[in-house]
Amino acid sequence: MTSDVIEAHVRRLPAIDARWTPRPSSREELERALLAGGVAGRATHPLDNVRGNAQMLLDHDPDKEFGLRGLQRGMSLERILRLVEDAAGAPIDREARTGPVEIRPEPIVEASLAAGERLALAARRGESVVLATGHPTGLAHLYHQLALFLVTAGAAVPAAGEGIRWRERRLDHDWFVDRWDGVAMLTDGREPRHTHRPDAMERMLAAVRPDLVFADHGFAGAAIEAGVETISIADVNDPALLVARAQGRTEHVLVFDDHVRPDDYWPVFLGLSAPTLGHAPA
Repeated sequence: MTSDVIEAHVRRLPAIDARWTPRPSSREELERALLAGGVAGRATHPLDNVRGNAQMLLDHDPDKEFGLRGLQRGMSLERILRLVEDAAGAPIDREARTGPVEIRPEPIVEASLAAGERLALAARRGESVVLATGHPTGLAHLYHQLALFLVTAGAAVPAAGEGIRWRERRLDHDWFVDRWDGVAMLTDGREPRHTHRPDAMERMLAAVRPDLVFADHGFAGAAIEAGVETISIADVNDPALLVARAQGRTEHVLVFDDHVRPDDYWPVFLGLSAPTLGHAPA
């Protein structure tokens, strides 16, 4: 059941329009739309933020680790930057300390189609898929439409996290795992929260053990740490999930700007849904 907190949040989001209807599309169309919406192109996060977050990860900052242990093993700042630029499809100037970071649209389409093949398999098998996001505004439509699509295609989307609530000392509120239809979010009882925390997913997995998780930030990190197969989303300034992939702990990580309007992620959705429908973009 959707709570009053989530209902108020959803009312503030832009409407979901016909662009989100799964249909055949070309790679060129998807790439153009990714650039037009800012999902690809010049990233919101500049180079100093990307470098700084990578160094904080190396320094064991829990906010950057997303609940994953051992990420520093075999890693250096140079190697992490290489992982980011490879995933984003554009070079990072090693001599610069400030300036823009670019994300090319081609790798986003490729990663979406590859992850979509795994989602198609989940639908054919009737597997259980848990969806959860620490980006309750920007990525809300992408997760919501994907959850509805997966159920229609034959997968199960369990009500993971329903009723989970806990209190921390020195806080004036409880934490809740709340849901917009099939998508879990962390709320403080007043609004959904942008979060890197892994503890919500840790609690969810104590109650439900799905076949697959589709998530970001600490929701994804906790699932990977628990050994659950995970498809994740990462921005260029969040390298933890890319490091986990380089360590062989996860396979599918989609890298794109996660701070644009929620209605601009429809090309990612079309890429993710295409394999299930047999709509391979040419």
